[in-house]
Amino acid sequence: MSPDDFDRLQSLMASRAGFRLTRDRMKLAEHRLGPVARREGFETVDAMLGSLWAKPVASLGWAVIEALLNPETWFRRDRVSFDTFGKELLPALGKARGGQPVKVWSAGCSTGQEAWSLAIAAQEAGVAVEIVATDLSQRALEKARSGAYTGFEIQRGLKAETMLRCFDQAEDAWIAKAELRAMVHFDRANLVDASTDARQFDIIFCRHVLDDADPARRGEMFDNLERRLVDDGCLFLGPDEQPENDSIAFRPVAGRKGLFVKSPAALRRVA
Repeated sequence: MSPDDFDRLQSLMASRAGFRLTRDRMKLAEHRLGPVARREGFETVDAMLGSLWAKPVASLGWAVIEALLNPETWFRRDRVSFDTFGKELLPALGKARGGQPVKVWSAGCSTGQEAWSLAIAAQEAGVAVEIVATDLSQRALEKARSGAYTGFEIQRGLKAETMLRCFDQAEDAWIAKAELRAMVHFDRANLVDASTDARQFDIIFCRHVLDDADPARRGEMFDNLERRLVDDGCLFLGPDEQPENDSIAFRPVAGRKGLFVKSPAALRRVA
């Protein structure tokens, strides 16, 4: 891959998806694009990119972008966040909503482990939820919707007893049970796109996503998250993630790493 090709990939990622592709990832990018090139009928990555630059095709462009997104995830990643969600927030919000389902958004759900972990936590808490899980990658969403994982993938975060209680074995795979599947709806969404409806959520999980965002687009992403969160709702970022100078819409909850609520400035703006 030439430096010029990589520069164009950087622009493609930033403009279409809002994510940055740093120079130190050039070799990784070429490695990830190899399977895409073969799947699309090109002999080399260079040939695929040359074709894309000469005659941009939306489907190929998105296939390239999806391959370069960070797919890393696992069940109950950052366990403390799930303990706070299931043992404290869900019971409180369940009462506050008068028995109506608590609405949860898993933004940037990758292959689905976060969404299923949220459903498991809700089941354990005995609180009704409606979980919407979104990602930019169609291939990741296909796996997420299947609810099928290897034993290794499930036990990377879940205890064996939880696996047996919440998943059914089917040959070499373990598949999320029907009662979990009823709680979760998967859909494709781009965090840089403004919402096209007025739907809001009580809790938003957007963890280990925005650190890879292009600095010029992070503010837009935080604005879109703020519009989707109800005034008394909560936003979960990764334990070490902060809005920093990108947004004044959220303030941290003292003693709870990664947990945020709307700031007074954001509430005044809505009023």
